[in-house]
Amino acid sequence: MSSSTKAKAAEMAKAGAISIAMAALLVILSGADPLAASKMFFNGIFGNINGFGEVFVKATPLILTGLGCSVAFRTGFFNIGAEGQFYMGALASACVALYTEGLPGIFRIILAILAGFLFGGVWALIAAALKAKFGISEIIVTIMLNYISMDILGIAVRTFLMDPAGSIPQSEKIPPSVTLLRFLKPTRVHMGIFIALAAVFLVWFLMEKTTAGYEFKVVGFNKRAAACSGISVGRSIILSAVLSGGLAGIAGCVEVLGVQKKLLEGISGGCGYTAILITLLASNHPVGVLVAAILFAALEVGANSMQRQMGIPSAIVNFLIGFVVLLILGRELLSRKKKGEVG
Repeated sequence: MSSSTKAKAAEMAKAGAISIAMAALLVILSGADPLAASKMFFNGIFGNINGFGEVFVKATPLILTGLGCSVAFRTGFFNIGAEGQFYMGALASACVALYTEGLPGIFRIILAILAGFLFGGVWALIAAALKAKFGISEIIVTIMLNYISMDILGIAVRTFLMDPAGSIPQSEKIPPSVTLLRFLKPTRVHMGIFIALAAVFLVWFLMEKTTAGYEFKVVGFNKRAAACSGISVGRSIILSAVLSGGLAGIAGCVEVLGVQKKLLEGISGGCGYTAILITLLASNHPVGVLVAAILFAALEVGANSMQRQMGIPSAIVNFLIGFVVLLILGRELLSRKKKGEVG
């Protein structure tokens, strides 16, 4: 093991120890016993098959959106719009699933996934084109597009997609033949987890083994140097943005076809925003995204168990994730200061 790898492992161990201490402090401040809370936490994850399966149900969209963010961040395109791209993918896939009745179920599922990728990618393309052509900040544009996509979905489930048999703003149920197969019964784990795992491999292969992935990374490191080397900076940004938005769109599709079985408002549960934190924790590496997403999902499942059984707020998880991100960013800042990159 190299010295740099050992140093990084030691830093991560320190961050983990500090986070555990912070979690214990928060539990004490909540008026609970940390030992009893930790027992309830792990019991919620490993105590029964439903809790264990729920980890992978929650991790699936986080993996896909996290991968999307990691691809965009590699090129220096700060895609804060995974939430909106998730919504557009969910909307497009629901429309395909509900309005292609003449086709066999498997073809409708494939079309729904493709539609989710296309609509999510196009939604990210808007910000990428504005950045590449006019230099407009993608951060501002993607945040604005998040709210626009939420409103579009809200209009859809109140008008042409609204279930005619009900009065709640949501679509009718997706036909069983178009839903993703569940396994590991009686849990809610579905085939979407394999789509997410395949995406991890494909993104890793793209970024590490292809010319396009190399160009993405060069553009992310130094746009001027990339341009001088003959790399099209604008093309790399646009391609990475489309792929980023497309992966987030597939996450929306998977949530519709695999979990909710219908389209409704608030369907993402903030997944697109959480993906940004996961990507930062994973240092933009696809395998790191997979690990970080599963860990975050496990934290959420365990925290929900603590909240149900002991009344400890599950928001502690979000606090801890944010705290870890701050530790990582602080470490990076100190490292850059030592190298003289910042004043």
